[in-house]
Amino acid sequence: MKILTAAQIREADRQTVREQNIPSVDLMERAAQTFTGWFSANFDLPHKSILVLCGPGNNGGDGLAVARLLHQQEITVSVWIVAPEEKYSNDFIQNQQRLPGGIPVQTLTSDSVPEIDAFDFILDGLLGTGLSRPVTGIFAAVIKQINNSPACVIAIDMPSGLFSEQPQESSSVKVRADYTYSFEIPKLAFFLPQNAPFVGMWHVAPIGLNAAYLQSVETNKYLVTPAFIKSFFKTRGKFSHKGTYGHALLLAGSYGKIGAAVLASRACLHSGVGLLSVACPEVGYAILQTSVPEAMTIPDNTPTHISQLPDLSVYQAIGAGPGLGKAPETRNTILKLLTETPAPLILDADALNILAEDPALLAQLPENTILTPHPKEFERLAGAAADDYQRLALLQQFCQKYTCYVVLKGGHTCIGTPEGNLYFNNTGNPGMATGGTGDVLTGIITSLVAQKYTALEACLLGVYVHGLAGDIAKTRTGETALLASDLIAALGQAFLQLEPTRK
Repeated sequence: MKILTAAQIREADRQTVREQNIPSVDLMERAAQTFTGWFSANFDLPHKSILVLCGPGNNGGDGLAVARLLHQQEITVSVWIVAPEEKYSNDFIQNQQRLPGGIPVQTLTSDSVPEIDAFDFILDGLLGTGLSRPVTGIFAAVIKQINNSPACVIAIDMPSGLFSEQPQESSSVKVRADYTYSFEIPKLAFFLPQNAPFVGMWHVAPIGLNAAYLQSVETNKYLVTPAFIKSFFKTRGKFSHKGTYGHALLLAGSYGKIGAAVLASRACLHSGVGLLSVACPEVGYAILQTSVPEAMTIPDNTPTHISQLPDLSVYQAIGAGPGLGKAPETRNTILKLLTETPAPLILDADALNILAEDPALLAQLPENTILTPHPKEFERLAGAAADDYQRLALLQQFCQKYTCYVVLKGGHTCIGTPEGNLYFNNTGNPGMATGGTGDVLTGIITSLVAQKYTALEACLLGVYVHGLAGDIAKTRTGETALLASDLIAALGQAFLQLEPTRK
C-alpha cells in the first residue's frame, strides 16, 4: 500500500469525484458512514454522551455527517462548530444544512471555550491533513480543552494540529487522540515514534478512492500488507530437498552471549533454511550442539570469541553479529568477511558496532548487504537525527550511498533500499521490546536470503513474519511476559498464515 502526501490524497479525492461522477459531498458521506460503522461496532455507545468538534473545512464536514448518522442511531450527540471566521467549505455547509433539529449545536467564535469534561467520547473533526502551520487562537484553546478532558478522544482522519508529513516544534498544540481513524491511505505521521502520543491506535479503511490514480501515483514510501507479502511468498515443491533451500552460515556468540547464537540459529532453522552451520567460539560448541541439534557447529580455536573465518565457499547467505562481541580478533574477522565473502551478508548487533567504530569500512560493504540496526545502532552508523523525519532522510541517504538495505527496527520497522524507497511494517507489538528478538530477526532474514529470496523480499518477509510471530505469541503470553524464544515457537503458525488455501 502506498503512503501518499496530503496533496496526493486531495488529488485522489478529486479524481474520484470526477471519474465516478459524484458530488464531493457524497464522497464525504461515504467516509462518514465508514467511520460511523467502525465507531458503533467497536465501542459501547448507548447511554454514552458524544461531542463532535467540527472545524470550518472538510474535516469538520466529516464530523457533521458523523453526528447526523449517530443521531439516526438514537445515540446522544452534541456538536461544537469552531469557526472564528465562519469560512465554511461548500461540503461543510451542505452537511450543516442536513443536521436534524434534535442535535444540540454550539458555535464557538472566540478564545473563551467552555469546559468539555462532561462527555464520554470526543470526536475530533477540527482540522484535516492540509494543515501547514502551528495551531493558534481558538483552535489551540479547544485542543487544550480536549487534551485535559477524561473522555476517549477519536480523531477523524488526522489528529488536529499534527502535520501529516513534516516535523514541527514539540511545543506546538496537537490533539492527543486515543484512536485515529483514517481513510484509504495511512499518513506518514502515523509511523513515527514522536507522533505516537497524538495518533494513539490508528486504523485505516477504504472509501473507494479512484483505483487507477492510486495505482499510478508515484511515491517512495509504502506500508507492507499481507497481500503484498503473499504475492512473493514461496511454497515448497513436492520433490524439493534440503539442498533446494540453501546453506546458511551464522557467525555468532562470545563468552556469556552464546544465547544470542542459539536464538539466531533456531530462528534460522524455523524459517525454512535447508542447512545451517554456526561458527562460534569454542565455549559455545557444546551449548549449540545440545540446544540446536539440527545445526552444524564450527568451533573456533579461541575459547571465548570468534577469531577466524571458516571456508565460506559453500554458503548462500552469511549472517554475522548476534552476541559476537568486539574483541580485536573478532573485529579483524569481520573486516576480512567484508572483502572475502562470496555470499550475501546480513549484519547485526556487534558486527554493526564494529563498522560504526571505523566508518571508512562502510565503503567496503558488498552491494546489497542487509543491515539490521536498532535506532541507537543506526545513529552510530549514520549520525544523530534531530527528529524522526530527519532519521528517515538519513536512512534513505545511507542506503543509496552504500547500496545496501537497512532494516531500522522499531514499533513500525522501516526498511530502506538502495533506490531510496521506504517500507513500513505493521505487525508486531511492544512485548517484542526485549533482549534477543533482534537475534531472532537476523536468523529469519539469513534463512530467507539462503532460500534465494531477493534482499528486498527477505527484508520484507522477514520483518513481517517476525512481527506476526510476536503477535501470535502475545495471544499466549501477553506483552509483559513475552520472550524472544516465544517468537521462535510461533514462527510455524506465522508462516502457515502465508500459505495459500488448498482446495
